[in-house]
Amino acid sequence: MKGIHARTEEPHKARSDWRNLCGLFPYLWEYRGRILVALMCLMLAKVATVSVPVLLKHIVDSLDTDQLVLQLPLSLLLGYGALRLATALFNELRDVLFARARFHAIRRLSTDVLAHLHRLSLRFHLDRRTGTVTRDLERGTQSLSSLANYFIFIVIPTVFEILLVIGILFGAYTVQFSLVTLLTIAVYVVFTVMFSNWRMHYRHLANKLDSQAHARAVDSLLNYETVKYFNNERFEVDRYAETLTEWEHATIKSTFTMSLLNFGQAAIIAVGVSMIMILAAQGVVAGDMTIGDLVLVNALMLQLFLPMNMLGIVYRQITYALADMDQLSKLLEETPDVRDPADAAELQVAQCAIDFNQVGFAYQPERQILKDINLTIKPGEKVAVVGPSGSGKSTLARLLFRFYDVTDGVIAIDGQNIASASQDSLRRHIGMVPQDTMLFNESIRFNIQYGNPAANEDEFMQALQLANLEKLVSDLPAGLDTIVGERGLKLSGGEVQRVAIARAILKRPKIIVFDEATSSLDSETESLVMQAIQKVTQQVTSLMIAHRLSTIVDADRIYVLDKGQIMEHGTHAELLQHNQLYSHLWELQQSDTS
Repeated sequence: MKGIHARTEEPHKARSDWRNLCGLFPYLWEYRGRILVALMCLMLAKVATVSVPVLLKHIVDSLDTDQLVLQLPLSLLLGYGALRLATALFNELRDVLFARARFHAIRRLSTDVLAHLHRLSLRFHLDRRTGTVTRDLERGTQSLSSLANYFIFIVIPTVFEILLVIGILFGAYTVQFSLVTLLTIAVYVVFTVMFSNWRMHYRHLANKLDSQAHARAVDSLLNYETVKYFNNERFEVDRYAETLTEWEHATIKSTFTMSLLNFGQAAIIAVGVSMIMILAAQGVVAGDMTIGDLVLVNALMLQLFLPMNMLGIVYRQITYALADMDQLSKLLEETPDVRDPADAAELQVAQCAIDFNQVGFAYQPERQILKDINLTIKPGEKVAVVGPSGSGKSTLARLLFRFYDVTDGVIAIDGQNIASASQDSLRRHIGMVPQDTMLFNESIRFNIQYGNPAANEDEFMQALQLANLEKLVSDLPAGLDTIVGERGLKLSGGEVQRVAIARAILKRPKIIVFDEATSSLDSETESLVMQAIQKVTQQVTSLMIAHRLSTIVDADRIYVLDKGQIMEHGTHAELLQHNQLYSHLWELQQSDTS
């Protein structure tokens, strides 16, 4: 499936690792002073580490003597201990100094990505899979921490240590030692890079399958009730297990090839160390080197190739982290379909008059949803839009809210084209009560207060009263602190809708839209919700998208849509006299209730 969610599961065919790394730089730059000091501590720690074998050489040479009475090299031994302590101290200082930069960068990146996801248009969120996006977000932000750790704690210190060791070997011994060391490092790096790149596709496949499995698990849990209704628990588990089986095979292949890589690296290091030790032993036999020199060369090689072996592991982890970062980079590259113009103005709403002027809209070019819509709502009016399913009613509400931009025509509020205004200023003036209200898994108070977190207690209680929620709240043991459950499932449909109305009221909008707010309610509950709606609509300009015609008989004007076009409009009484589509729909609904 070639949707947005499918793209987030697959790495770029031509990934730009350098661009992704450059993208991380601004998140760390804020703490550049700390990072610089941390790098200085790192250098000092490595100098102390490399100095230990040098001091050990002098200790061995001082003990390797023909004198009958050996002198204990106390100062050298104390210096040896001091260097070990200095290494630990500078390493810990480096960790402490870098911690704030690293975790601050993770916090900034995580919040930036979430803000970016909220900026993306409705089209993206309708196409995406929540589980896949959250997993990509999780792995991507973690990759920032991993990459920073690898470079600051391993790559840079290892490269610096290699330079120090090469410098000591080149300065103190024949050029053969340096050449063998450089050759071993070169072969090791080339083998590691080439072999790791060859086996990376297994990691990519495992990432893709991991995201798919996570998405399927989240989807099945979000649709828990649907799964139960159709006895499909086994089906969902089997789908999940099928993907995990493929993930298992990919991960096993990845592990097997990693073992081959580890063995190849160990073989290269073993050959390199053996050659160096042979040269050192020949030097001792020839009298050109002391036993201390042999110990020094051996210690330096062990000290060098241990982090080199870690560097091989880190290279693999860096390539993995870059693959994970690539998913996040693609997410950040997504651009909103609906964007404010560069000169977007603040929408000034005073009268609250709404005009749809020759509006046309299509989700895809081959499927026109709305055609030549001319619809007017005067200040303070309650206007309803009705029509068969699929006629484009809810699309009108989405266009007014600028979830999408119109394909043709203009939508204006008080004479101002909403496409020329900032989305923030537009939405600040519009309240929405949707057909399928989603509540946060928080308290009733939180969900109502969400409409306006800055509202005072008097405003809050007024919204509660207008939405007919006072009795419900008083009957609940925990009152306003009652947790509503995932998507509000612990409340009835009518209770959820009244919470949505209270939330919209608390926003204090000048325009309010009801998108089939009572279509799924029983008659008694609908009556309670309608009482709340009638109270609210007396104070604002309102647009009611309705399925049940009985809920909009008191509307100032009713527009009837069919196949994306306005077929007729007028009051309830006028439309019944027309004896056209509205009259037909009214008769059908009246016969259903009789």
